[in-house]
Amino acid sequence: MRLYSPLRLWSVFRLLLSFYLLIKKRESFGGFSPLTPDKLASTITELGASFIKLAQVLATRNDFFDEPYLNALKTLHDDLPPMSHAAYERVVAKAFPTSPFLRFESIPIASASIGQVHAAWIDDTTKVAVKLRREGIERWVRADIRILSLFNGLFRPLFTQTTRHSIESVIAEFSSMIVQECSLNHERSNLEKFSQMYKDSGILFPSCYPSLSCDDALVMSFEEGWRFDDREAILSHNIDIHPLIDQLVRFYTDQMLVKGYFHADPHPGNLFINPEGKLVLLDFGMVKRVPNDTRIAIIELIKAANERDFEGYVSAAKRLGTVAYDAPAAELAEFTERMFDIFGNDALDSGSMQKLAFEVLEQTRNLPFKLPQEAIYILRVSAIIEGLGTTYIENFNGIKDILPILQNNIPRALGMKDSIIEILIDEIKRIPTDVAAFRHVIERASKGELNVQLSSLQYEMMKKELREATAPLYSALILALGALGGWMGGLEELAYALLGGAIIRLWFR
Repeated sequence: MRLYSPLRLWSVFRLLLSFYLLIKKRESFGGFSPLTPDKLASTITELGASFIKLAQVLATRNDFFDEPYLNALKTLHDDLPPMSHAAYERVVAKAFPTSPFLRFESIPIASASIGQVHAAWIDDTTKVAVKLRREGIERWVRADIRILSLFNGLFRPLFTQTTRHSIESVIAEFSSMIVQECSLNHERSNLEKFSQMYKDSGILFPSCYPSLSCDDALVMSFEEGWRFDDREAILSHNIDIHPLIDQLVRFYTDQMLVKGYFHADPHPGNLFINPEGKLVLLDFGMVKRVPNDTRIAIIELIKAANERDFEGYVSAAKRLGTVAYDAPAAELAEFTERMFDIFGNDALDSGSMQKLAFEVLEQTRNLPFKLPQEAIYILRVSAIIEGLGTTYIENFNGIKDILPILQNNIPRALGMKDSIIEILIDEIKRIPTDVAAFRHVIERASKGELNVQLSSLQYEMMKKELREATAPLYSALILALGALGGWMGGLEELAYALLGGAIIRLWFR
């Protein structure tokens, strides 16, 4: 199928129209109904890599889709047929003009949307994994992003400001991440940074061979093991899975909420357990940074939820961006209390907890909730970890496991040292800087040059309020100008009608 063929454009149109209808809970629009769950999944598979990735992101949005559609989206895997042999040979020839390998297996051991992995040997004892980028994949991905942007602009007027923001966050985040994922040089850089940052985590990562790698091929050490969800193989080798699940939860809590640099795609194919019972993490195409202010807002949100601090929870939610600054306080307090009751109920398993939480969300659809870009992948990772845990532990609940871990790590997550002496030393070192900063503030205040910086969320709220306040004035002005034109043209009745319309618009603004 060509990049912009009419059939492909039609398939994308039907898919995105279905997404929008499902999100808006509408049965039809312009004579079109949403695709059925099975047809939705098959259409996504036919459209290929980009749309499979998009569906995997959307599969975390229980607030967007009903259960049958969520189940259909969750069946979509990143396992695709390998490249044709001719395309494979062209990619290998481009990546390795002179082969550095003693032996290279032409049949891939794994094949995904962006690339496929082959086993190779540098010498008799050194086995490596070679990830080859699919031929022309970046061109396909960029074409898909253009198509997505075109149709998103077409459907944009159908949505409220809040829902629109959330949808555009998903598409913007997806577009940014998938373009980066197409570069194997970018993945190699992610792997090197990640391995260094988490070298003391107890988790194993592949080591790469930079001199043999390029944008079309990434050469890494070959890591043996079983997929995390291969329950039969892992239990048959007498590996105790419970401490590994605990280690995984702690590791991801540290990544997302303490250090703010996390592997955003820990699906079972990227997470192995080796014969020594160690966790091995693979595939670093999707590594995400969480901005410090977002990370702190998430920490304070979870801390407030754990302590049932209503005001702290709402304040953190507003700074995180999940709730607009102009949200009604009374309704938010009621919503927050109901959510606290759900997440504080020890009798609920994870599935029941999520179901009840989204039922409450459904009943409060008019509240201005939205999801910032950074939270999208955190939700996805949380859902994947939850699924991995339930493979081995009935009623596994990652939320309840994360809370005590985070509670113990809040000082470190907020940048504080482990001991009182280290904290005091840090504070003493900062005294000269703080004094200079204070003097600078006083000087600017005395000159009338002191500025107040608004957060982007506050700025957006003020822009929205300004638009709402000035819209009646603009429309009244246009009606008044029309009345003036009618009067000058001798159309007195029309002029009086337009002038009356202007007065009414101002009166009922």
